[in-house]
Amino acid sequence: MSANSLPEGAATWHSLEVNKALNLLDSNADQGLTPKEVEQRLQKYGPNELEESAGRNAWQILLDQFTNIMLLMLIAVAFISGFLDFMSWRAGELKPGEVPFKDTIAILAIVILNGILGYIQESRAEKALAALKQLASPLVRVIRNGRVVEVAAKELVPGDVMLLEAGVQIAADGRIIEASNLQVRESALTGEAEAVNKQATLVLPEETDLGDRINLVFQGTEVVQGRAKVLVSNTGMRTELGKIAAMLQAVDSEPTPLQQRMTQLGNVLVTGSLILVAIVVVGGVIQARGFSNIRELLEVSLSMAVAVVPEGLPAVITVTLALGTQRMVRRNALIRKLPAVETLGSVTTICSDKTGTLTQNKMVVQSVYTDSRSVRVTGEGYAPTGDFQLNNQKIPVESHPDILALLVACAVCNDSVLQKQNGEWAILGDPTEGALLTLAAKAGIEKDQLNSKLPRVAEFPFSSERKRMSVICRVEQVATGEQSLTAVDPVIANLVQSQAYLMFTKGSPEIILSRCTQIYLGDHPTPLTEEQRQKVLAENDQMASKGLRVLGFAYKPLSEVPPEGSDETYEQELVWLGLVGMLDAPRPEVRAAVQECREAGIRPVMITGDHQLTARAIATDLGIAQAGDRVLTGQELQRMSDQELEQNVDLVSIYARVAPEHKLRIVQALQRRGRFVAMTGDGVNDAPAIKQADIGIAMGITGTDVSKEASDMVLLDDNFATIVAATKEGRVVYTNIRRFIKYILGSNIGEVLTIASAPLIGLGGVPLTPLQILWMNLVTDGLPALALAVEPPEPDVMKRPPFSPRESIFARGLGSYMIRIGIIFAIITISLMAWAYNHTHAAGYQGDRDAWKTMVFTTLCIAQMGHAIAIRSNNQLTIEMNPFSNLFVLGAVVVTTILQLMLVYVPPLREFFGTHYLNLQELAICIGFSALMFVWVELEKLFLRFAGKKAV
Repeated sequence: MSANSLPEGAATWHSLEVNKALNLLDSNADQGLTPKEVEQRLQKYGPNELEESAGRNAWQILLDQFTNIMLLMLIAVAFISGFLDFMSWRAGELKPGEVPFKDTIAILAIVILNGILGYIQESRAEKALAALKQLASPLVRVIRNGRVVEVAAKELVPGDVMLLEAGVQIAADGRIIEASNLQVRESALTGEAEAVNKQATLVLPEETDLGDRINLVFQGTEVVQGRAKVLVSNTGMRTELGKIAAMLQAVDSEPTPLQQRMTQLGNVLVTGSLILVAIVVVGGVIQARGFSNIRELLEVSLSMAVAVVPEGLPAVITVTLALGTQRMVRRNALIRKLPAVETLGSVTTICSDKTGTLTQNKMVVQSVYTDSRSVRVTGEGYAPTGDFQLNNQKIPVESHPDILALLVACAVCNDSVLQKQNGEWAILGDPTEGALLTLAAKAGIEKDQLNSKLPRVAEFPFSSERKRMSVICRVEQVATGEQSLTAVDPVIANLVQSQAYLMFTKGSPEIILSRCTQIYLGDHPTPLTEEQRQKVLAENDQMASKGLRVLGFAYKPLSEVPPEGSDETYEQELVWLGLVGMLDAPRPEVRAAVQECREAGIRPVMITGDHQLTARAIATDLGIAQAGDRVLTGQELQRMSDQELEQNVDLVSIYARVAPEHKLRIVQALQRRGRFVAMTGDGVNDAPAIKQADIGIAMGITGTDVSKEASDMVLLDDNFATIVAATKEGRVVYTNIRRFIKYILGSNIGEVLTIASAPLIGLGGVPLTPLQILWMNLVTDGLPALALAVEPPEPDVMKRPPFSPRESIFARGLGSYMIRIGIIFAIITISLMAWAYNHTHAAGYQGDRDAWKTMVFTTLCIAQMGHAIAIRSNNQLTIEMNPFSNLFVLGAVVVTTILQLMLVYVPPLREFFGTHYLNLQELAICIGFSALMFVWVELEKLFLRFAGKKAV
């Protein structure tokens, strides 16, 4: 079959023999492709590059900011106001020194400011695909026309023969033709840190999971060890990396709950405003029996339109979210997209990776098995501190030669180094071997000291085919008086049996045991019986069922150094030492975090590429898996339809051996069930699911650039407990946002009703100008609102289920509160306005007859200060609260009151804002009416408390 007839995106290369794969691609393992064939295939398949779909450019993002319905209404108001100012200017109606078009300029400035704030939030370019593209290697060694040449990665085509060696980043997917001790780190693709041993000769079943396709290599992964010759099977968007890029681009970014609520809020406010404007205009025309007062009605309408739009709200929300991000950074959670702060508070399901997030990403030995005894080992991480316990009782290891012999093998048959860096224990090398060194060090056996007694002279290295490794050591005589490991010296003497060399072997327990004829019991070897063999195998199965990674150890005395390549001869008739079971131990703080999740109504789910037994053991230990919860493997998930997965997704707490597309399907299925999903990940394979999730969370330490760029939040410590802490912060932020929305919009409704009433009750002129309304909305509303945004959390914030992310902004009484408070505001202010108008128009009044407008303006502003103090709690009276628990509110009230008085008593400000001087009696009356707002809110609390007690 020619390459031109090859099915595009063929995904079964792992199930083909090498020769069949070569024939399918019409290639030759020794000659490669000819230049003509390369040219033809480049035309058919295109360059080996990831294709990028066009996104919004900077101008489109900026223009999109001005499609918001509230901003559109403000723009219309600005133009109408500008037209009216122009007519006044032409008619010479401006007062001496009055600034023309100041209302228009102020409104347009607010529009532009809000547009810029929105642009800053949304203009973060999509860099996930760019990070994906960086995973391609710039130059690749290939065989073409029988010669080894270097070509650019983008020039690779299916059928090319790549040559790989240690340190090379793989530039395309391929079927391995030949391999020598090849190990590939696929963490960027699969998320699993351990290097994969590759084999060329295997032919695997078609349904084999991605992580188990050990006869293939993949673009974006890295060769750790060995060399190989690889047949390129897929390039560009047909590679596994390309599929991830396609999934990433196919995921649409949905608006966050906060963005949806703000859109709903804008629609309601604008619609309500337009209806009210229509009522006022029609009522005014009917009252005047004509259009003689149309200009006055237009001015009233403009003021109402400005009053209904909470101009300061976007800025207050942005600052609130920014403060939330700062608090989260202190908790090791870096927020990349501001709305994610509030969105976290709505999370109902957290899908978490296992390695490094729920676990320490440090292999720790849990138990050893020798002489028919299972000994438990305590301790955490790579710190060489811990006990050996038998039947929950600490035992002295030096009294057990069989355990010491096993530990000597752990330390000697090892290529890693255990050392202390910056006060913390760490390993250089393989984590599994690091765990073995830590185990030996817990008994006081250090590799460096053993090297002087047992220097290595030869080795049979580990390979995927052999599944074992052996080291040959020369036994040095210890001089009298020389510093030695007193407990270990007799053990070495017993092992060596007067020979000159010792060979230690470790690897797959079944394979090692099959090569043993003796077993080390007590302090000497004895023949291995069938009963003992079965006991070892049963213990191995039991350890594996707990999710432990199990290694078997053996040794053999030798009289000579074996020649290279003689492993099959010498690795026979071994003496069995024992089993070592290790685990990537759970983080100790995660159990409490999982429990807090459940108390908060949040369901944790584990999604991992690891084996299901290991996943179940960790999940059960942490409390993620409960009775009745299912474990679903990637193969089972692959056979399910989307509808079947959706039906089962609420019953599954553990997903094991999953592929990239599986993670995306899981998140989508949860979302279709109405769940609000947070998804964690670190590998390239996690990026599509991270982007699809309502909250995408990337790992800061182990995470790839791709996963970070696709995320909303980055965990700086890769810790699940940090997600829970951030979720709590999100709930606090959302509660405070609702608090200051109640505060701001209650005031705005009062302003609108007050302005609308002026012409209807026959008062001359508009009580508030657009500039004064902007001042109220930005300053007298904005500063206290910012202070309310840092209100401390309620005690039960993590003891209740999450509020629905789809609930209306007006849910749970917020809408009725705003209307009720707005009406009370209006009643208080209209009463003051009627009195003030009559007061300033009474016979003998010596002041400015327009001072009534400033009294209305001042009353509205100062009433808001009382409202801000009272609204800090929904049920506690202000006198019952600690006034110093939020000093920002007290400061905002004092500063705003002073600023408001400056507008009345500082001549330049009075002239610019169009206010009028008030005498002390008028100011006192304004303060008295304003205080009624505070009294009303406090009386409401008392009434609700009394009503609640009566109901109980």
